[in-house]
Amino acid sequence: MNNASRSKLEKGNLQIEIDASYLYGILAENEDDTNLASVFRQMSEIEKEHAVHFCEAIGLDINDFHPSWRAKTLQRIGRVFGYDYVLGVLLDTEKNLAQSVLLKKRNSNIDVTGTEVNHVKILRNILDNERNVSGGQMARLEKRHRTVGGNAIRAAVLGGNDGLVSNFSLVMGVAGASASQENVVLAGTAGLLAGALSMALGEWISVKSSQELYENQMQLELEELELNPEGEKKELKLIYMSKGIPEDQAEMMADEIIKDKDKAHQVLIREELGIQPEELKGSAMEAALSSFVLFAIGAIIPVFPFFFLNGWNAILVSAAASALGLFLIGGAITLFTGKNLWFSGFRQVFFGLSAAAITFGIGKLIGISVS
Repeated sequence: MNNASRSKLEKGNLQIEIDASYLYGILAENEDDTNLASVFRQMSEIEKEHAVHFCEAIGLDINDFHPSWRAKTLQRIGRVFGYDYVLGVLLDTEKNLAQSVLLKKRNSNIDVTGTEVNHVKILRNILDNERNVSGGQMARLEKRHRTVGGNAIRAAVLGGNDGLVSNFSLVMGVAGASASQENVVLAGTAGLLAGALSMALGEWISVKSSQELYENQMQLELEELELNPEGEKKELKLIYMSKGIPEDQAEMMADEIIKDKDKAHQVLIREELGIQPEELKGSAMEAALSSFVLFAIGAIIPVFPFFFLNGWNAILVSAAASALGLFLIGGAITLFTGKNLWFSGFRQVFFGLSAAAITFGIGKLIGISVS
């Protein structure tokens, strides 16, 4: 790796530290639970110390660096949708970036020191050693990360992308085959409704079937607990032993828990089945409506100009609007990947325009053949 590439990598890693410190500070300021707020505050301070040491090691001034646009955008998203989204995206992104740093170092024959995954390890270590953080608070934090994890924002981005790319390609294909403005509007509107309904139905089936499957497994586990409590007690004992608990202690814990059927059932469905009951409370209809709306927002962009324009004017305006939408989606994706905004945005534009150009060309050939 040459000096320029190494310097770019070092500055990128430094920016990660600065953004992490900023975002954990935001989480601390907006956390109602004082114990978890303390954890986030400690994380912010540790990440800031990392950034200062990093600057000293590579001869840079910490005052020359500030939170990136990405970190500030996440802060704004948190202000609107809630800061659980920020926590989920932050932790997921740190994992991805840690893996990226490890891969770059290995490809460049740079020594792996083990500090590359500290962003993920530090929070876990603080939580494990923070006496004031109770089991209930830990479960709440884990639930936030697992169920939020940026998924709602990610679903919005990907849903809009699906609608935009698919309907943009459809509209350009019809525009290439037919000069009729009405045909393009009809095809674009039909594509929007068909795609959005398909996405909504798929999301509804996915959520509903998962809920029904898990509920059935939980009911079977309850029946096994009633019919064969001794067998389930042995399972509890083995679960605890698999976690490194001595056999005698594991047996005592299993004996105690099996006395309370409801408690034993909750432990078994979490530990044996890997099911989190609170995750089953999501509404299938709400997920379906969200998918419908997100797909429709993306799909309306390429067809909208044809309501007012026709011919090449409509095609060019549709292509320009779609290119802008693709760039914004590519930029939004960097919230999760941490990649360069311009690279990600223009890559999305390139692939989207390429797909539309291909369908336009095919439509043109079909139109000429038919005529």
